Amino acid sequence: MPLISKFDPWHSALCTCPPKLTFNPYTGCDHECRYCYASSYIPRFSHCRPKKDLIRRLNIEASKLNGEIISISNSSDPYPRLDAEIALMRSCLEIFSENNCKVQIITKSSLVARDIDLLAKIPSMVSLTITTDNDETSSLLEPYAPPVSERLKAIEKLVENGLPTAVRIDPIIPFVNNHFEKLVETLAALGVKHITSSTYKVRQDDWRRLNAAMPKIAAKLRPLYFEKGERMSGYVYLPRHLRESLMEKISASTKKNGMKFGTCREGLSHLNTGACDGSWLLER
Repeated sequence: MPLISKFDPWHSALCTCPPKLTFNPYTGCDHECRYCYASSYIPRFSHCRPKKDLIRRLNIEASKLNGEIISISNSSDPYPRLDAEIALMRSCLEIFSENNCKVQIITKSSLVARDIDLLAKIPSMVSLTITTDNDETSSLLEPYAPPVSERLKAIEKLVENGLPTAVRIDPIIPFVNNHFEKLVETLAALGVKHITSSTYKVRQDDWRRLNAAMPKIAAKLRPLYFEKGERMSGYVYLPRHLRESLMEKISASTKKNGMKFGTCREGLSHLNTGACDGSWLLER
C-alpha cells in the first residue's frame, strides 16, 4: 500500500476538496480528541506509531511527484506528542523540500512552528485546528493536544514568517463551541486568511467518548442527533436547518473580518468563498 495516495475521503459526494494527494507519517494519533472519527476505522487508534519503513519508502514515492498538493495529514495528526521526541515529520518535510510538490499541513499542534525553516523552502500552507479559544473546554475535547494558547502563539510565528495560514474551527458542537465570534476576530488580527468549519458528526466511537467527557452536554445533543438528525455516509448529522444556521453564522463572521471561508461534507458549498480546505492559499 503506497504512503502517498489520492485524497478521496470516505468516497463522500459531500466532499468539496479540490484534487490533491494525501500522506500520513503516522498510524493513529495520541491527542485522543473526543470527537475524532478516525478511531472508528483505524485499529488501536490512540496507539500512535510511525508507518513502517517510512523514510525509505517516502524517498522513492516523493521522487515521482509532479507539482501535486500533498495534504498532511487527514487520518492522523502529523505532529503527535511523539514527534517532539523523534522529529519524524521534520525528516519527511526534508524529503518533500527536495521534490516537486506543494505541501498542506493539517494539524492541531503548535509543534508545527518548529519546522518553519523547512516549510519556507516549499510552496506550503498550514491549517491549524482551533475548536475553541477556551483552554479548559479544549482540554475536555482534546485532552492531549497542545493548549489553545500555544496554538495561537504558533499561528503568530507562522504568519510572522510569511507562511500562509488557515484555521479549522472544526467541528462546531452545539452548547460547546457555537459562540465563535471572538475567536474569529482574534484569528483575523493574527493574520489568518481562511477559516474552514463544519459541524460535529456522530459515530459510535466518538459519541461514547464525548458522552463520557461531557455527559450534560451529550444529554442536550442526544435528541438533536438521534431524534431529529440525518443519517448520511455512516454518520449522524445535525438537522440540516441547524447545520445551515451554524455555517451561515460563521461564514458571516469570517466575511466581516476579511477572511475567506469554506465548509465541507455539509452539502452547503454555496457558502464557500474559497476552496473549502484553504488550499487556495498555495496559489498566492
